[in-house]
Amino acid sequence: MNIYLLIILVSIIGAYLLENASIYLNILHLDPAVPREFIDVVDREKYRRSQEYTRKQSKVHLFHSSVNLAILLAFILGGGFAWLDGLVRSFSFPPVWSGLIFFACLGFALDLFSLPFEIYNTFVLEEKFGFNRMTPKLFLTDKLKGYLLTLAIGGPLLAGILLFLGRYPDWGWLFAWSLIVLVMLLVHCLAPTLILPLFNTFTPLEEGDLKRKIEAYARRNGFDLSGIFVMDGSKRSSKSNAFFTGLGRKKRIALFDTLVEKHEPDELVAVLAHEIGHYKKKHILKNMILAIVKTGILLFLVSLFISHPPLFAAFGLNQPSVYAGLVFFALLYTPIALILSLYLNYLSRKFEYQADAFAAETTKTPEYLIQALKRLSADNLSNLTPHPFYVFLNHSHPPVLNRIKALKQAENT
Repeated sequence: MNIYLLIILVSIIGAYLLENASIYLNILHLDPAVPREFIDVVDREKYRRSQEYTRKQSKVHLFHSSVNLAILLAFILGGGFAWLDGLVRSFSFPPVWSGLIFFACLGFALDLFSLPFEIYNTFVLEEKFGFNRMTPKLFLTDKLKGYLLTLAIGGPLLAGILLFLGRYPDWGWLFAWSLIVLVMLLVHCLAPTLILPLFNTFTPLEEGDLKRKIEAYARRNGFDLSGIFVMDGSKRSSKSNAFFTGLGRKKRIALFDTLVEKHEPDELVAVLAHEIGHYKKKHILKNMILAIVKTGILLFLVSLFISHPPLFAAFGLNQPSVYAGLVFFALLYTPIALILSLYLNYLSRKFEYQADAFAAETTKTPEYLIQALKRLSADNLSNLTPHPFYVFLNHSHPPVLNRIKALKQAENT
């Protein structure tokens, strides 16, 4: 067997087994006793529902990942890539257009196979547990908008990458890297004002007790309040959240309307302080720098394999092409991607602790953030006792009980 094909198959199956093992451990780790920190916000029935929600989500994910693995293996071993490459080449288009068609076919097929699971999750699972507020019309509209955005942003970006890598084999990766960085920066700048409003309405925080408390906190900590918005997340889900997006004067903090409805002003100030903590601690900038460096290294590695005949032979292709080389390298990159994701998840969890500490230090009232975290977790039916291995492998946020413990330690020091 071709060594590249062997590496890819072992990596794909290994990643599948590793992920599913973590899910099984996570299910077995569910503790029927309500954690004492949550006794004041979760009764036994609600806690039982949160564990049932975790089990149902896990089973759907296990089935989905198994179907995906079977389809991918059948496509690889059945000569699917060679068939698709032959189909694309039969049109006799220039290489860039052939590449765009190749990726469009793969992308559409992936989305099509995932669609039944997406529909089930939204309209069956989330509906059963009282979260879904998405209508079929909104679901379809979101899909169409997503496709249009992919065409408008992803199409030209992919065309540029294919052009540079194909025309300049030695240095094309540098040009492609520069293009990707430019697009990344543009998206970060345009997302708050042009992209996100395509899907949600962002309303400036209205006058009242909450705004006064937030303004007072912002003044004490030197934060520009021009970008605090309430987002109509309730039109899709009853779950609550908050997030930071944008750069410079385009930055925004978005509070879900469900978050504003369910929490007291002091709790919301604590949540907002956490988001400001990400900005003050330069987490957004650090993540962007990491993404830029990671992309540059990845493209350099791609340039080494993009025309490597044995890699193409692994998939039954006799003619190398940039577009197929990108896909094959992505599959070959699976074990490195997994290791890298473990580090990035670790770093993200570290940033969450730092943002929590910033909020506790600057508000002087960590108990409000603790209460907000507890109510958020309870309302979203979060798993309060995830298995450590599942956290290590999948979580970008620390378990809520760990965050509460860290905040209480800060409160007592």
